[in-house]
Amino acid sequence: MSDRGEVECWLTDMDGVLVHENTALPGAQQLIRQWTDRGTPFLVLTNNSIFTPRDLAARLRSSGLDVPEAAIWTSALATADFCASQMPGGTAFVIGESGMTNALHEVGFILTETDPDYVVVGETRNYSFEAITKAIRLINDGARFIATNPDATGPSSDGVLPATGAISALITKATGKDPYVVGKPNPMMFRSAMNKIGAHSENTAMIGDRMDTDIVAGIEAGLHTVLVLTGISDQAEIERYPFRPDEILQGVYELVDPDQGETEL
Repeated sequence: MSDRGEVECWLTDMDGVLVHENTALPGAQQLIRQWTDRGTPFLVLTNNSIFTPRDLAARLRSSGLDVPEAAIWTSALATADFCASQMPGGTAFVIGESGMTNALHEVGFILTETDPDYVVVGETRNYSFEAITKAIRLINDGARFIATNPDATGPSSDGVLPATGAISALITKATGKDPYVVGKPNPMMFRSAMNKIGAHSENTAMIGDRMDTDIVAGIEAGLHTVLVLTGISDQAEIERYPFRPDEILQGVYELVDPDQGETEL
């Protein structure tokens, strides 16, 4: 699908697309309102597994975006969905925050340090040597290794922070086992999101700001892909890759119809 006119459902990344440093980007609120007013199915996606959808909805409101809790899909939710589909009622040892533990509880998983089915590594700001050691030993004893996302670093006001991918690499080095990574760029995150809103790849688009996660995963999932230049990627970055998005826009404000009201550019 290369014609935006065929799109009936939308998936969109959050950081760099709708918000930047806790401030709504131009046109973001108008686009959310346009989808809501028209009853267009949509989900806001994020690889961040720290927060629950309720937490993220509150954070977005403080940034000037009114996104319903039910319209947020995190890598934690996608990971829990995957684990539940593979082993209903299973058990897990988790390195992560409430976004991950709540998601697993909601699909009926039990969290345990004793012979779990899975070791799940998600985002946290409180990595501990004790927890990482426990994860390594459990994986060596046969637990399946899952990671919410591959991001090696994350941003902060003081500079980069080690993220899920970095901690997963440490565990891989110690165990010799690679994790199954559920979040972007795994197209599975998009497929689980589409299942949530009853969408199909033939009529769904993905908006992102990263060629190496949003766009490649969207292409592999068979979606119409839209790259916006308000985040990570610029023209030089685009030229590095052998694939191309269906559309390249300056920002999401270009997706807002004139009858939706004026956007602040």
